[in-house]
This record gives sequence, structure tokens and C-alpha cells, in this order.
Amino acid sequence: MATRINRAIELLAAGQAIYYDGPHSGHVLTYEQGRIDAGTWADYMNVGMEHGSFDMAGLAEYMRGMVDAGPTRSGHRTPAVIVEAPVNGTDEANVRFNAWQFRQILGRGVHGILLCQAETVDAVRAFVEACRYPHHPQGVDPHLPSPEARLEGAVRPTAADGFLGIGTRGRGSENTAAPVWGLSGPDYMNRCEPWPLNPNGELLLGVKLESPEGIANADAICAVPGLGFAEMGPGDLSLSLGSVAIMRDPYPPVMAAARAKVLNACKRNGIAFLEGCSPTNIVARLDEGVRVIAGHDPETARIGRAHQRRSMPA
Repeated sequence: MATRINRAIELLAAGQAIYYDGPHSGHVLTYEQGRIDAGTWADYMNVGMEHGSFDMAGLAEYMRGMVDAGPTRSGHRTPAVIVEAPVNGTDEANVRFNAWQFRQILGRGVHGILLCQAETVDAVRAFVEACRYPHHPQGVDPHLPSPEARLEGAVRPTAADGFLGIGTRGRGSENTAAPVWGLSGPDYMNRCEPWPLNPNGELLLGVKLESPEGIANADAICAVPGLGFAEMGPGDLSLSLGSVAIMRDPYPPVMAAARAKVLNACKRNGIAFLEGCSPTNIVARLDEGVRVIAGHDPETARIGRAHQRRSMPA
């Protein structure tokens, strides 16, 4: 039986790889599709809103269909659902101006968000803060002014390196998100926290490093508290390097170096590395340390799960 709400986190915490399905654009978000995807072979469904429609009404119906068709074979209320947000993580101002997107997405009851085009530490820190309620202290700079001091007009400075600022997600969406998770509003507000920063958290946050700037800052970005996974985005990175075709494994030297940088940054900071895999390379990739698998292929998952002697039902 399930021990957590978020199936993906439960598996990662046990050292198991997780496998996702779902297109990066064109995913039709309906109640009926939610019922279908509740029976997915995958550990989580990726909902692509970076290039797909920003459809909050559809997302709410999709999550409702998942709940009504559940639980999963593993005993979870639904598969985990992670949404690729449309905002680009190029700089702090851009992320803060568009933080409403994260609030809208989380308010539908999803289990995680992927920030695309992540390029700076400040942008990623603003992303994590926008997904957190302000009453959570884990990872927050202890030298920031207290709420009482801020009531008196104290300046609210930026958190020091290696820390987060105070969460900026507000009350209001817990009444729509909590029923999807099967929780009360207050319990949801306590448990919708980024893992592994909060060991009891059920929210999985990730970043896609897909530009030269993002790759250059990979070490510092992956050290931002609150992240659970990161990936090298070969599609847009290929474009940045002048190739319309996506450079894939075996990578040319410049792409191989970028991949190694992101993978090693993930390992150093204890977060998972996401990469596309296939039946022919999944065993080698798992042995190398890849833990979030893109591929949309149940055969890849079957081979990988067998290699890791996974016990949780698919």
C-alpha cells in the first residue's frame, strides 16, 4: 500500500527511478482523459504547458477524472502529475512577475512543476519560493526579518546564497487542491512542500537547463534548496548550438560535456537527474545514476524496473 501521496517521491526516496508519460504539447485535458491516465503504466504524467495550452479548467477536470478512476494499482489516490510551466526561468524578475502561473497550476491539485529555461540562481530561488507557503521554515535564511519586524516596516532583503526567502504562495487554492490529494485544507498546506528539502513534503519541483547560460550555472542552480530534479534539455540546447535537429546520444563533445555537468551537479546536491532513455540504454543509464526517465515507452520502464528489482506495482 502507498505510504505517500506523491508516488514519484515515494519511489525516489527508496532509491528507485521514476518513469513518465505525456506529451510536451497537445495534451487534451478532460475528465475522460484523466480517467484514462489514472491507469497509466508510468509513475507520473507530464502535462506540457510550456508549448501546450495553459488550460486551468481542463487541468481541474483532468485531475477530477484521475481521482474518480483511482486509486492506482500501487494504492495511490492518483498517479503523480507534474506540469511544465510556460514561464521561462531566465531571470528573477521574469519568474516573480509570472508567479501567478505556479499558483494557478498548484491550485488544481497537481504534484509538481517543472521550470523550463532555468538560467540563474535568483530565478530558480524565486520559483521555489512562489511554490511554498510562508509558514514553512526549512531552507529559509534565518537572518531575514521576522513577520513582526516586517509589520513595523523592516526591509525584506534577498536571502543569502544557499538559502531561500520566505514562501510567497498565498491562501485560497487549498480548497480546490486539497480534495484532489484527499486532505483537509490545513493538512494540504502543511504537506504541499518541496521534497527533499522537507522530508515530509509531497511536492516535486524540477528545472530544465537548456541554454548555454543555464548549463554554465548548473552547479549553483542545482544547489538551490527545494529542487527535486533537474535535466539537460537537449532540444533547446541544440538550437542554441546552431542545430535544428536535436542532438541525441551519442552526443557530440559539447553536448556530452553539458550533460556531464548537469548530471554531476545533481549528484553533488542529492537531486535526481532526468534524461530520455530507451530499452537499449536504460540499464547503463540507471547504473550511471539517472533517476527520472523520459521515453514514453512502457518497455523501457519494464526493463528498468526489473533491473532495480522494484517491488511497487506498475
